[in-house]
Amino acid sequence: MKAKTDWFTSWFDTPFYHILYKDRDDKDAQIFMQNITSFLQLKPHTHILDLACGKGRHSVFLNSLGYKVTGADLSENSIVFANTFANESLNFVEHDMRNPIVNKYDAIFNLFTSFGYFENDNEDIKVLQNIKNGLKDNGVAVIDFLNVFDVKKNLISNEVKTIEGIDFCIHKKIENEFIIKEIEFTFKGEKHSYFERVKYLDKEKFTLYLQKAGLKVKHIFGDYQLSKFDKENSKRLIFVVS
Repeated sequence: MKAKTDWFTSWFDTPFYHILYKDRDDKDAQIFMQNITSFLQLKPHTHILDLACGKGRHSVFLNSLGYKVTGADLSENSIVFANTFANESLNFVEHDMRNPIVNKYDAIFNLFTSFGYFENDNEDIKVLQNIKNGLKDNGVAVIDFLNVFDVKKNLISNEVKTIEGIDFCIHKKIENEFIIKEIEFTFKGEKHSYFERVKYLDKEKFTLYLQKAGLKVKHIFGDYQLSKFDKENSKRLIFVVS
């Protein structure tokens, strides 16, 4: 049985999660992948691990750029879906990022705020240690997180999003050093309630995590155009580490 703190094991595996986020802008994701792979000068056929890949949107695009890609995610349903895109240089596996990474990769990408889920700081640091141990000698990792100051400044406490006839009632708050999103809705007469929780990590605290994991910060960006990070105005907090 999964621990109660593992909110993501139930929410990410539901069809409702994918309905709520169906309108995510793939264009932004693709621009980011083009920019970061160019910046890192990753050669064709470089082996990239997309850690916490979801349904594989980044993995599929990276593969189209000529890279060998392995996508890994905890959600069985997401991996089943992603595997419909698999080919000789693109594969997907079920994997909990708290567990050691078996193979060695040229690059490991952890994208779209797929970090900071855990109550215990040591579990988050363990994820970073696994990333370090999963890199080849000259490998690099990219961790794409949100800028907590931007989130706090633009927090919308309550909103309703209607998607595919479902009214998702969303309540956001910052509490006990976590950014929490509570999601409630009714589907076919049945009430559903889920939540998302991401640790409130500013640049300084995140850098401390990286240091504890033995990773060295090489670059920090503030958006998908790879602009310099600006605490007050950046939308993202993107680390390149090795």
